[in-house]
Amino acid sequence: MAYTRTAKLSGGWLDVVFRSEGWLDTSVFSMSMQLPLNAQYLWERISEDVGYNGSRQSGCSNRSAAPDPLEEQVQILTAKWNLYISLAGFSVGLLTVPLLGAWSDLAGRRPVLILTNLGMVVQTVVYLVVMYLKLPVAYFLLGKGLSGLTGDFTALLAACFAYVADVSDKESRTFRVAILEACLGLSGMVASISGGKWLQAQGYINPFWMVLSTSLAAALYTYLFVHESVRTDPSAKLFTTRHHRAVWRLFSTGGRGDAAAERLHRCKLWLYTLCFFVVVGVHFGCRDLYVLYVLTSPLCWGPYLIGIGAAAQNLAFLTSLLGLKALQCCLEESWVALLGLASNITGQIVISIAGTTQLMFTGYGLSFLSMAVTPVVRSKLSKLVDPSEQACVESLCFLVGSSVFNSLYPATLGFMKGFPFLFAAGVLLVPAAIITGLQCLERRNHRDVVVS
Repeated sequence: MAYTRTAKLSGGWLDVVFRSEGWLDTSVFSMSMQLPLNAQYLWERISEDVGYNGSRQSGCSNRSAAPDPLEEQVQILTAKWNLYISLAGFSVGLLTVPLLGAWSDLAGRRPVLILTNLGMVVQTVVYLVVMYLKLPVAYFLLGKGLSGLTGDFTALLAACFAYVADVSDKESRTFRVAILEACLGLSGMVASISGGKWLQAQGYINPFWMVLSTSLAAALYTYLFVHESVRTDPSAKLFTTRHHRAVWRLFSTGGRGDAAAERLHRCKLWLYTLCFFVVVGVHFGCRDLYVLYVLTSPLCWGPYLIGIGAAAQNLAFLTSLLGLKALQCCLEESWVALLGLASNITGQIVISIAGTTQLMFTGYGLSFLSMAVTPVVRSKLSKLVDPSEQACVESLCFLVGSSVFNSLYPATLGFMKGFPFLFAAGVLLVPAAIITGLQCLERRNHRDVVVS
């Protein structure tokens, strides 16, 4: 049973939220610095293996030149290894995250937060060994799999949002979740810019030592400064199927009450879950491709420009927070989510046809409100289910999103390089239609209640 420690902290709920942002900022800094570096390292190692010597620069200077078949081979192999590494982590996490979610409800949020950060430490150690010894990139699968055993970034996010849900009420939850997501953007911007510049100056090794130290710092910060938000049960068991059974009962039977209310509850639960699934799946699926997309012709970005581009993506977390706060004054949450989806769709369409740096950054800019969708949907779901039960869906989002987009990219490279982003724009029409329909239904039900 969750309870709030707000009264015991000076500064009230704001102090609690900023304490939670402290460990999240550090963890996200580590993850945000690591992701672009991983993709670029894979590109370079695979280029060496196939004998590609960087002739992509000629393709950038001559846009009418025929595509380099060796460059296409490197792109395909890099996308496939991105997929394999993602599967190694998310497939394991799909089994462990629900266990950790259930365990955190009883044993506390802090043990899960410490465990996931230590798992990312182990992953980074494996990556450093691969880089120092020039081992095959297949060993990255081992590092990602070991991190997946501790829940990886999925469990970390789930525990963070569950923590915020523990210390907030339903009325303010959407904005507090948005604040937490804005922290993702702020730390991601700093990590992306510094990581790109650092890579350009010193190579891969030193930035990965920074990733290792920040993950250790996040675990230490949690242990020393983060207050527990739930009443702990010393007898709580990690290996239990209780949570899996609870999730199955939740989605198969819905809520309690009369049959009509139960059907409505179950319908809303499934539809909002589908919205969450699509939006988060598209976000993480496209995120895996951005570096590879700009690394090759016709854009041919270097490490520093890739870092700036990643920072521009993360800026959407901050602009979405400001937009959400401003729009909530005059619009209902569902309409704010629809504006966020429109922003995301427009940005993906522009990115899909971007052949210049200016057009690519225009696509990033048009996505300025794209991250306003997830706080709204998370808030809607948190009113229907326990926050930790969203972890199962989120793990599946990462797994499916990464699988679909990393498979789609090499399959469509021959006829349209940006097709995955165009596909993402089309898929986002599904949650837009669902949210519109549910909002109209809720307004109709509200009018019926008022009339009666």
